[in-house]
This record gives sequence, C-alpha cells and structure tokens, in this order.
Amino acid sequence: MATTRAPLPRFPRDFLWGVSTSAHQIEGAADQRGPSVWDAFTALAGTVKDGTTAAVACDHVHRYRDDVALIRDLGVGAYRFSVSWPRVLPHGTGAVSERGLDFYDRLVDELCAAGVRPVPTLFHWDTPLAVEEAGGWLSRDTAHRFAEYAAVVAARIGDRVPKWITLNEPAEHTLLGHALGQHAPGRQLLFDALPVAHHQLLGHGLAVSALRAGGADDIGVANSHGPTWPASDDAADREAADLYDVLLNRMFSDPLIVGRYPEVIAEILGAEVPDLDGDLKVISAPIDWYGINFYQPTKVGAPRAEPTPTEFSGLTLPSGLPFSPRPIDGYPTTSFGWPVVPDALTELLLALRDRYADRLPPLLITENGCSYDGLDDQERISYLDGHLRALHRALEAGVDVRGYFVWSLLDNFEWAAGYAQRFGLVHVDYATQRRTPKASYGWLRRELLAQHAPGAGDPGPARG
Repeated sequence: MATTRAPLPRFPRDFLWGVSTSAHQIEGAADQRGPSVWDAFTALAGTVKDGTTAAVACDHVHRYRDDVALIRDLGVGAYRFSVSWPRVLPHGTGAVSERGLDFYDRLVDELCAAGVRPVPTLFHWDTPLAVEEAGGWLSRDTAHRFAEYAAVVAARIGDRVPKWITLNEPAEHTLLGHALGQHAPGRQLLFDALPVAHHQLLGHGLAVSALRAGGADDIGVANSHGPTWPASDDAADREAADLYDVLLNRMFSDPLIVGRYPEVIAEILGAEVPDLDGDLKVISAPIDWYGINFYQPTKVGAPRAEPTPTEFSGLTLPSGLPFSPRPIDGYPTTSFGWPVVPDALTELLLALRDRYADRLPPLLITENGCSYDGLDDQERISYLDGHLRALHRALEAGVDVRGYFVWSLLDNFEWAAGYAQRFGLVHVDYATQRRTPKASYGWLRRELLAQHAPGAGDPGPARG
C-alpha cells in the first residue's frame, strides 16, 4: 500500500541523477568474452548460495536497447555501467576483441541518443582469468595491464564519454575476494592481502594517466565507505573499531586524497613495496571527483573472549580477527539484513569533509540502494527517500556533493548471494527476461520530474 510522503527537498539544478549496474552482474553472453575470475569461482560448488552463475544474468548484451529505454523513461541524466575487461581483452592483454568493443560502442551510442550521459567504470571485480593465473592483483604487473586496458577502452569510446570511473570498491575486492575468500578469486590471505589493495590503487593512478593521455578530463573512483561505530566507550572496543575503520575506509581514501597510507598500513606495505613513496605519487594524482558507495554503518568491538566464526552482513567471518562486528539494533533491516540508517550517510559526508578539508574533491554518491522483494516495494521507496533527505542535509551543511546514483537499475546476479537478493528499481524475471518497473521506479520518476519542473521552488545556483 502506497504511503503519502512529502516531496523531496529541492536539489541544485545541475545535480546529476543516475542509476548503476555492473557488467558481470547483468550482461550475460559469457560465451562472447574471455573467462573471468568470477566464472572460475562460481563453477566451484558452494561458492554461491543458490548455486547459480552469471552466464546469462539479465542478458543485457542482447537487451541493452530495452534497458536504455528504461533509463531514459526514468528521467535520470546518467547511467553508470562497467566495462568487462575480459570482454574487451579476452586474455587480459594482447589481442583486442572487436566484438566486445563494438558492444560498448553501441551501448554508448544508444545512451547518447537517449540523452543519457554514459559513465563507465573500468573495473568492477571481473579480472580476466588469464591475468589472475599470472598473479592477479597480488602482482604489481596487473596494475600496468589495467592501465593498458584503460587506454584501449578510451580510444574506442572516449569521444562520447564525459565522465570515467577507474575502480569500483577496491576495499571489497581486497577483503572479500583476497582476505576472506568469500568472493572471487576466493583467496584467504587475511592481512597478507594488503598488496592487492595497493596494486589496485596503483592501477587506478596509472589508468588516470592513460585516460588523461586519451583526452579525458572528468575522472573519479568509486570507493565504499561507511561510519564505524565503537561497540562501547571501552578502550579495547575503540581500538578495534579504529583498526576496522582503517581497513575499510582510510586505507583507500587516504592514499588517493592525501597521498599517504595510515601508519599501520604504511608499516606493512613498506616492507613489501620497493618504492612506496613513488607509487603514492602515482596513486594520488589529482582526480576530478571522489565517488562514494554507501550502504550501512558498522558497529565494531574487541574480539570475543572465545573466538568463533561470526555471521555478519551475509558473510561468515573467520575466528581470530582483531575486531568483532556487532549487530546494530533499533533500526529496520533490508532483505540482506543490513541496517537502514539514513543519518549515517550525513555523518559520513560531514566526517569526510572534516577529515580532508580543502583536499577533498567534489563528491558523487556512486551507489546507494537496498534489497527488497516484490513489485510494490514501499520499503525501497522509504529507504531511498530517507537517504536522499540525509544527503540533502549534508548539502545544506556545505558538503560539495554533485550527484547520486541508485543501485541498481535492474535486479541482477548479486555475487555470492546469487539471484536471491533483488536490488533493482526494475524487476527481472530471469526465466523470461521480462522487465517490470517496480513502485520505486515510478516514485523516483515522479520525484525527478518534480525536481526538474519550472517554478518548483528555489533550486539554488548552478555550480561550476
């Protein structure tokens, strides 16, 4: 049953509204690209909860015109998608697949014809399997291969792409894929996974240089961030929360924004990386904006007295970690069990501004969304409404946020959760590939029409 809500507050007239997806989660057509680490990972028994793969997913490669029409009709100004590295370079390097590049050519043309800005992400976790077999992100060489790939993509579609994203969530790819083994490529290295974080960031810096050389002048990154709350005022809980915050947040924002790692990370990497200072100069090359993927805060305490595996956000954390995530009570949760805390987004944005001051680039919310079942998804509407109001409060407080992208346009393959979790504004029947806009799609469309309506309040000045 629909709930009557007050209209959203007025956002700046040049505020960028968009939706997001990723290649491996929606494209399908796996037989038309090289294999990735996710193909190898999902082929193993027990890695995906429902035993599925993304071989077909949403069949976006064949149905992209229908999906662009949904984006156009929604009324957003931009579409954040990812380019599949193994679709462009089946072996990760060397021979280019013209068929793969042609697909992105057609997609970008379709978006431009629909009046939608293409915003490609160059890496959303689907490392080519051949690159993984040569060492993957544990190898410094992968950063250079990534930059070569970035140059190939820019040469083909750069004339029509005004805004670029290098990496998506290097924190999750490091921690879930390489430290805990619950995402591809399935390594369980714990703290020995730190070079993966560094090599991704180095790849980002090298890709920025490659994109600049190709004429790009609007480049950012999409990092996941969320506030870390100590479980109590006890010193042990505060210390554990600070370490968690370093690993999930500051290990990725500090080098990009201020050109250095937090001290504990610098000490570890200093023994691993021959020229850490030189790499940090590459990593901290100026970017035009900084992307934030936000979903939830995390409460963290000291390790339990009797360490046992911990269930957290759909993951099983091993025993022996130097921190222990705790449940956040008193808030509704999504179908994934994630707490819905819109005020935490305001808290995060204000904290980033206060930490980095004038070093902080303009911000974009590159992902924000939730998993709920059903076509009449009033809970998703409440979630988006609450987070957009929280974002507006940060704008009123002076934080320079230039845009907001909903995750996700379509229900899709949700990594190790398979197809059980539905994040889309549009429902996908995976048996028939039928797309059905949900109530949240209609709500957002109406809100965007109101944002763009003349005389609907003072939109404030356009920003440079």
